[in-house]
Amino acid sequence: MTEGTAVDTRPTKIMYVAEATAHGGRAGYVTSHDGRLELRVAMPPELGGDGDGTNPEQLFAAGFSACFHNALILVGNRAGYDLTGSTVAAKVGIGPNRHRGYGLAVALSVSLPVLDPEVAAGLVDAAHEVCPYSNATRGNIDVSILLG
Repeated sequence: MTEGTAVDTRPTKIMYVAEATAHGGRAGYVTSHDGRLELRVAMPPELGGDGDGTNPEQLFAAGFSACFHNALILVGNRAGYDLTGSTVAAKVGIGPNRHRGYGLAVALSVSLPVLDPEVAAGLVDAAHEVCPYSNATRGNIDVSILLG
């Protein structure tokens, strides 16, 4: 790949569509079309809210960590490794950007306690190429990955 050439990570076929609706923005609730998700949404105290509910950053952290962990398990299994006991934790930060809006930053902490560090690093790199969240955020927000 030449420098400056982006890899096209768009899906060639849509296999599943998730649907959710926000009611009241950051001071309301969110629901999924199938009724499995119904959560109160509130601004965290750090952003001036009462914190009496979840928030979009927590939901994004949950989604990214679950998706990245699944990608890690997938590439691990393909390479013949059992990743039982592995975990992925995500921290999602929000703050003002230079364009009068807001931006996000993500820090993933990956634990692969039974693998050699070099093997673990290779699997993390491969998972970062496979994970849809990684592909969606690449070049858009800072994503750091700590392997510990």
